[in-house]
Amino acid sequence: MRIKFAHIHEQGIDFVVFDADATSRLESDRGKLLSDLMIRARASGLKVDKAALAFMENGRLTYYGTPDLVRFLANNFLPRWTHHIDV
Repeated sequence: MRIKFAHIHEQGIDFVVFDADATSRLESDRGKLLSDLMIRARASGLKVDKAALAFMENGRLTYYGTPDLVRFLANNFLPRWTHHIDV
């Protein structure tokens, strides 16, 4: 499966936003998925300080991840995917 993501440098922070959600939609599974994707992004040579998942839930774009990054994304981010990872 190919997962799209954005790698962004903003306010001195390198972060990634993955176009993905856990199949179960459970918070624990979302945390594991986010951790796994961060490891893969770092292994590909990207600097990652913070990360989040972006997905549609109840008809709205929703973010899961580092709380301060989620707040920033909710107010400032429209998905524009720059990379992908094959998993």
